[in-house]
Amino acid sequence: MTIHKKEHRYIPFGIKLMLTYSLFIIIPVLLVGYAANLIFTNSIQERTREINHGTLEQMKDNIKYKLEDMSRISGMLYFDSNLASYLRRYEEGWVSYEATTKQLLPRILTTIDAANNKIRLAIYLHNNTLPEIYHNYKDTDPLNSEGPLFDLYHIERIKDRPWYLEYPTERYGETMQWKQVEGDTKFGHISLLRRLVDMNDSIAVKEIGFVRISLRLTDLLESVDSEKIGKGTKIFAMDENRKIMFSSGDTDYKLGETLSEEKIANYWVIDEPIPQLNWHLVALVPTDIMEKATKEVRFWTILICLACYIVFSFAGLFISRFYSRKVSKIVRVLDSFQEGNFQKSINFKGNDEFTRISIALNEMGQNIDELIQEVYMTNIKKKEAELESLQAQINPHFLYNTLSSISRLAKFGEVDKLQRMVLDLAKFYRLSLNEGRTVIPIRNELEQVSAYINIQKTKFADGMQVFFDVDPDLFKFTTVKLILQPFIENALEHAWYGDRINIRIVGKLEGELITFQVIDDGVGIHPEVLRQLSDPVESLNVGYGIRNVDGRIRLHFGAEYGVTIVSKRGIGTSICITIPAKTNASQSERPI
Repeated sequence: MTIHKKEHRYIPFGIKLMLTYSLFIIIPVLLVGYAANLIFTNSIQERTREINHGTLEQMKDNIKYKLEDMSRISGMLYFDSNLASYLRRYEEGWVSYEATTKQLLPRILTTIDAANNKIRLAIYLHNNTLPEIYHNYKDTDPLNSEGPLFDLYHIERIKDRPWYLEYPTERYGETMQWKQVEGDTKFGHISLLRRLVDMNDSIAVKEIGFVRISLRLTDLLESVDSEKIGKGTKIFAMDENRKIMFSSGDTDYKLGETLSEEKIANYWVIDEPIPQLNWHLVALVPTDIMEKATKEVRFWTILICLACYIVFSFAGLFISRFYSRKVSKIVRVLDSFQEGNFQKSINFKGNDEFTRISIALNEMGQNIDELIQEVYMTNIKKKEAELESLQAQINPHFLYNTLSSISRLAKFGEVDKLQRMVLDLAKFYRLSLNEGRTVIPIRNELEQVSAYINIQKTKFADGMQVFFDVDPDLFKFTTVKLILQPFIENALEHAWYGDRINIRIVGKLEGELITFQVIDDGVGIHPEVLRQLSDPVESLNVGYGIRNVDGRIRLHFGAEYGVTIVSKRGIGTSICITIPAKTNASQSERPI
């Protein structure tokens, strides 16, 4: 029987090892890369926030410095006791003129010159004896006009103005207010408002004048530059009502508008208060500025992780190939064992687990090969004994039936028939014994059958007819003896349908198979008996001859050969016997 190699489909050990290694490498690399990217990104974001916040805070400090400078300028008038004494003199004529020209105006000019930015000073006096000195600006920007940058007015000009009436209660040396009044909004100015007070009465502070120092918002906020933070950044100066008073950067917002949540959704918002103005500096930093830095960090992180993975993969590939080669050698040895070749061996250098496995496999193969040889010889002897036992069983059975027939012939005095039957019986047993051999030529098997049929014709005369249709090419092959006679005997004992029976013996060569058929036109086998014959357990109680022949063929040639039965009640029975096409030479090479 040919042994076919079973094809194993599986993922090689090297690939499994590499996949496992890659999995355990890529996970830490990804985790480390993710953590590094997260840490660096957060660090960059935090650093960028700190830088931007610091830049905005520096802008606020510059504004604060200018506001304090304006407070210092106003303090030159506020804390000037001589100025206060001149403002308290209510004398007209030459005294008033001299006080104005020699005392008041020089101090005003000194104050204006002390400013670091261009300012316009307006002083409103309670002393009506002092003259007014002012310019007619005709709806133009006062800071752009020619001439002295100051105006002297009487307080009556502003006493009904809301910004003056709402001015907070005086706290000596502290009260001042930044506000856009009069034309400040129109011209983009802002004014510092402060009282001039009588310093002789520190308990009941008395207002003797009012100072308004105006400067351009652009001068106050000149340090506010969006380019200092980054391209696309917008910076707004917003008043206490969150209205835009000043902007730097490309923006669609107009002065006086408020920021909408929708338009600032894609920006980082940095808010710095300006307490002196009660304003806020609000910077809108585009997120793509941060995204650019983040993408760069992400790119380098991915590149480093990829490089690490490639290096680790090459190392893993080398390791997996090293061990997979050893495993492949072990698998090839096991495949050889599976195919029945236990002579193949394997050797590994070193003193590791693979070396111990190779030694164990070599010893196991040697031991299994010795055991197989031992079992093989034992099975041969066992099968020979079983065949001999079956042969010994069938010969007495046939002999018993024939001797019963001879006894009946002798009883009725049919000497001629008795003589022919005895001679045919002797020929049958001469061919059957065959010098004790189990395997005989098919020609001898057919001669045995003919001898048996002659014995039965003596018994049944013309009541039975046997026809042979055997291919002559079968004569060169061999078979286990007595595979046809038991089925002819069964037909003659059980298949009679009336007083005649016809039996046909067919032999054909079909490729590597020899097929014999014993066909009768008898009564047929009952379906229940057929079912019992096909059942492994119930067949022990029926069909002794069939079971005997089938068992001997299977024992000798293999489980794929044997006997099959087809039968119909009232039509007849067909017995099919299949054996391999073996000559004497090939048979001697095959194990029993």
